[in-house]
Amino acid sequence: MDRFEGMRVFVQVVDAKHFGKAAEALNIPKSTVSRIIKEMEDYLGVKLLQRTTRKLSVTPDGESYATQCRHILAEISAIESNFPNKARNPSGRLKVSMPTSLAHHSILPKISEFIDKYPDIELLLCTSDKNVDLFHDGYDCVIRAGEIEDSTSLVARPLITSSWVVVASPTYIKRFGKPENLDELTKHHSIGYLSQSSGRVINWQFIDNEENVKVQMNETLKVNDTDTFINCGLQGLGLIRIASYLAQPYIDNGKFIPVLEQYQTPMIPLSLVYPQSKHLNLSFRVFADWIQSVLTTA
Repeated sequence: MDRFEGMRVFVQVVDAKHFGKAAEALNIPKSTVSRIIKEMEDYLGVKLLQRTTRKLSVTPDGESYATQCRHILAEISAIESNFPNKARNPSGRLKVSMPTSLAHHSILPKISEFIDKYPDIELLLCTSDKNVDLFHDGYDCVIRAGEIEDSTSLVARPLITSSWVVVASPTYIKRFGKPENLDELTKHHSIGYLSQSSGRVINWQFIDNEENVKVQMNETLKVNDTDTFINCGLQGLGLIRIASYLAQPYIDNGKFIPVLEQYQTPMIPLSLVYPQSKHLNLSFRVFADWIQSVLTTA
């Protein structure tokens, strides 16, 4: 039995709390994961995991062993990354999740740069507007918008801070005009965006005379997908409020016109979130640095 490989598999199972999810993250058969865990338990002479048909839990011995495994694997990764060949050729599998709109508008147009520069990295890029479970779904990292709750198991690396902007298509403005102040918003149509967590429409917030003001808009249509939301705005169906990093390309090409620019809005931080136990190998580090550079130069 390869004990280092066993440690890697065991830590993945502990983080995912699921044999199948661990196997998917490691790109190996589920039967192989089961065999390796059994061999490790036999070798160590202790029960590392408690398995039932519905639940997988870690024993106290397993928790202790997982902590030590993480330290050992991190040390190995750090040592190997110092060698010239490793530094020149980062490799391995990275599973990443990010908001669909961010992928479509900011990342995918430049992803060929990363692939060309790091051909030995197998990048599994998943897009979703929902918050995924890093551990259960086997992600190496995710990009999330908004404030990140304090966590002892997650690390949040700040990427950029954006703001909300209200925009409209030239077609809409030609038909309905531009709102000049917050009071005039009640006379306008908007597209409502449904929160993925609550299922309710997200109210618009502004800062007026240093006070937070929430505005309930008259929604022509309600959607729960950012790309659909943007397309509705482009068609002139109503005003929309989106993150400035998404709006700017359309403002630059004249497809959107910003309105109510005199009002400040709450800020939107974008963060790269990864498990506290993540071994910061070279592949992970070059991806994190590339994402940072793409977003800060957009």
